[in-house]
Amino acid sequence: MNTTKASSKLRDSFWFLPIIYGLCSILAVSIITLIDVTLVPRFSNSIPDILITGQSIAKNLYSALITAMLTMITISFSTIMVVLTTYSSQFSPRALQDFMRSKITKHVLGVFTFGFIFVLINLWLLTESKQKDLLSPFFTVIFTILSLGFFILFIHYAARYVQVNFLISTVRNETSKLIKETFADRTYGEHQHWDHSQIQEIKEKDKQTTYALRSGYIQHVDYNYLIQWASKNNMVLEANFQVGDYVPKGMPVFYYWSFNHKDVIEAEHDQFLMVGNERTNLQDIEFSMEKLVEIAVKALSTGMNDPNTAINCIHRLGGLLTELAGNYRPITYFSDNQGDLRLIMEQKRFRDYLYKSFYQIKHYGKDDISVVSNIVDVLYKCAVVSNQSIQKELWDFTHYVLEAVDVQSLPSMDYHYLKEIMVKFANVTGKNLNWG
Repeated sequence: MNTTKASSKLRDSFWFLPIIYGLCSILAVSIITLIDVTLVPRFSNSIPDILITGQSIAKNLYSALITAMLTMITISFSTIMVVLTTYSSQFSPRALQDFMRSKITKHVLGVFTFGFIFVLINLWLLTESKQKDLLSPFFTVIFTILSLGFFILFIHYAARYVQVNFLISTVRNETSKLIKETFADRTYGEHQHWDHSQIQEIKEKDKQTTYALRSGYIQHVDYNYLIQWASKNNMVLEANFQVGDYVPKGMPVFYYWSFNHKDVIEAEHDQFLMVGNERTNLQDIEFSMEKLVEIAVKALSTGMNDPNTAINCIHRLGGLLTELAGNYRPITYFSDNQGDLRLIMEQKRFRDYLYKSFYQIKHYGKDDISVVSNIVDVLYKCAVVSNQSIQKELWDFTHYVLEAVDVQSLPSMDYHYLKEIMVKFANVTGKNLNWG
């Protein structure tokens, strides 16, 4: 888990990759300078003239290139600020994480850092050198051309990222990937049910408690190591949280029942939990889906008044709920490799994901029949490909959505369109529709 924490912090930082590129730049300057000093004087007659540059021309070239590199860096940072401002004001502040963590953004800044340091150090070394023929200016030109290519790539990427449809698609794809990873097969045992008498027998022992060592959001739980730790100490743990919950310092996070007599180092459990100042999409499916909810709610505000964007988000949320319904497993009990119960942890129910996906959109879009009818439509389509228990959740939630609408007072076309969807919905779920 310590490795996961470190990698997460490095992933979120803007400085890590530029520092790596900067160190590589210093190494590249050292190698090329060594070539200039040792090999060029000996083999200058064998090197094509186009690769060799005189000192006076090199100085002018370096001065021009360092100005060009600074200009590209300045424009890139300005573009980043424009994207961040646009996200905060028009889309979702939570979606800023996706742009900040983008590999393209960080690698582009790293390439610029490489080029700037490379040119700057070469210019500094040139003032101390009296060598007439140099090979380093040729490599400097090559690196500058590559930097220009990355600059064009970044401008193209940033221009796409401020397009709401591209952002919605990106968030949707990342959430889809997270759903598959969250419910993928793991190395420990997963069980939806456990022998009730055995649970009661365990809980009859003296219950002990471990507490949160810091305040923050539960970002990640390392189930494998947590279960191994419980197995090593011969105990059963019961989690008092779910991924994405906020826990204040001192709040009980685990209750446990120990079956041996040696002392348990309670602070060790902190190695298996990642607690941070903000929610992330490491394991938090609900948080990833809420990004689309926020974009939809912003689009429905009076300042934006863009229901088509909200409907686009509704469609993507419906697609994610369909994938979630196909992968969802309400795992509560986790066993070790010997089949002994080690962890009890309630998972979020499907209805929780369903509610968090649409309750805000329903509240702010209840006066727009296009929003309501599209919510009902995606719920119907989700029901078509879901099992019976999920269908019941979807049917009940649809009635919750329609509580905000006076169906009988709708204009005729709106009423018939909505009724047509509900009739199909009722046929799929086997429910009775009491509409006139």
